[in-house]
Amino acid sequence: MKRPLIHIFGGTSDARQICVMMDIAGIDYCLSVATPTGAQQATGIRGEIVIGRMEAEGMTEYLQKQEVRMVIDASHPYAERLSQNIVSACQTLSVPLIRYIRPSDIDAVEHPLIHKVATIEQACEVAANLGTRILLTTGSKQLADYVTHLKGKTVLARVLPTAEVLAMCESCGLSVDQIFALKGPFSADFNRAFYQYCQAEVMITKESGEQGGFKEKVEPCLSLGLPCIVLCRPRHQFEGEGITQVNGLEAMARLLANV
Repeated sequence: MKRPLIHIFGGTSDARQICVMMDIAGIDYCLSVATPTGAQQATGIRGEIVIGRMEAEGMTEYLQKQEVRMVIDASHPYAERLSQNIVSACQTLSVPLIRYIRPSDIDAVEHPLIHKVATIEQACEVAANLGTRILLTTGSKQLADYVTHLKGKTVLARVLPTAEVLAMCESCGLSVDQIFALKGPFSADFNRAFYQYCQAEVMITKESGEQGGFKEKVEPCLSLGLPCIVLCRPRHQFEGEGITQVNGLEAMARLLANV
């Protein structure tokens, strides 16, 4: 079996679409995802899927052992630590790195109901002053941080329906009335009905872009008069020798056409 020379990091929908592009182009690759859920999301791709989190040292050893000649970082826009580890490993090995940037809609969204913040602490502080029933559509990874900063409030969490995530919700002290285990994508109409159903008074989300259904989350808030707090993306740009940034899937397709 031919050993793939391109390694992709990312359990996002963008990463899967990049894999599909490579399948169509006949390019050999391997995909790394952190969890079995990420592997499920990538079902149907032709490349090998590697499951498990890696720190910089382990990542360096793995890429060297596999004789990887190019890395594509298509991880989640908020996965700062992972991206930093990828940069470190690639620079240690002098392996070219393609950093995929998911396009953002945040600069086009301005409204009195929308509150843009830089940290979880700021998001919770603003939310605590706007209502009691606070809906999180931020995923489960940092759920414990939100719960800690929102003591005294009713935290409602929309999360993926996996045993691991549900156990995390329970460990954070959330009851069955506070957990909504659903998998997107969700339309704006669905979100509007959902916000009304769970009687949310404030919604906290991330600047997830088109792939993350950002507009579909925000637009119903505006029509319902529901305050929406947006945790903006980290502003760290991973630049340096051997790193190429690619903005959006169309640009990635053009790049892959020359691989």
